[in-house]
Amino acid sequence: MVFNGTDNYIVSEQLRLAVNAAITLEKPLLIKGEPGTGKTQLAEELAKALDTELIQWHIKSTTKAQQGLYEYDAVSRLRDSQLGDERVHNIGNYIVKGKMWQAFEADKRPILLIDEIDKADIEFPNDLLQELDKMEFFVYETQQQVAAKQRPIVIITSNNEKELPDAFLRRCFFHYIQFPTREEMEKIIDVHHSDVKATLLREALEVFFDLRELNGLKKKPSTSELIDWLKLLIADDVSQEVLLDKDKSVVPLFGALLKNEQDVQLLEKLAFMSRRKS
Repeated sequence: MVFNGTDNYIVSEQLRLAVNAAITLEKPLLIKGEPGTGKTQLAEELAKALDTELIQWHIKSTTKAQQGLYEYDAVSRLRDSQLGDERVHNIGNYIVKGKMWQAFEADKRPILLIDEIDKADIEFPNDLLQELDKMEFFVYETQQQVAAKQRPIVIITSNNEKELPDAFLRRCFFHYIQFPTREEMEKIIDVHHSDVKATLLREALEVFFDLRELNGLKKKPSTSELIDWLKLLIADDVSQEVLLDKDKSVVPLFGALLKNEQDVQLLEKLAFMSRRKS
């Protein structure tokens, strides 16, 4: 299994090496990077490239590690016992398989995505150490040992909202997705908007990277937001002259790039000061 990117997903050489190293070592690949840099999409495109199943476990602040293994539905069993249902005599009928159990049972080596692991409680990663290391767990209700038919390829994403435990990090192959360079960004855009005019693309990238370099910006625009913005510019047939119009207080259709009023006010202030100087 070797990953070289796909027609819809451009990978840097460093990311390509990281993915293939994790596959070879049979270790989870821990991916960090700015929101919007394609961490989740990596797992989706990897599954397509390897023609295998993608099992997605999206983590929330309330998610517990046990939910990824299985859950015992005691409420349903109590209800069935009150109704005299014969299913109640087999406790296995009330064991709900989690995403990791599904991945362990797959006939073909699947991709298991544990998405945004840093959203969960700090103990969440530690609670999965044994399962990710040994690729097996015990079901106490049925006295059953569940082991993976083959090790799934595990992709774990994090937005760095909180630090992950050292014991967990030791079991992962780590890669930080650097923000794309201008040249890499052009390749990414070509995948999504191959019909964009060269002049519009050049000026849009100029505005985009200038925005990212602004001091005091609360949230820098991401790759996915640039793609959305270009889609709007193309749809509205915005010319490159409009992007460079100094009389404008902010860039056109800025809502695709700037996501809070503080950043909009900063841009308006800078535009006002620029007009006064000219």
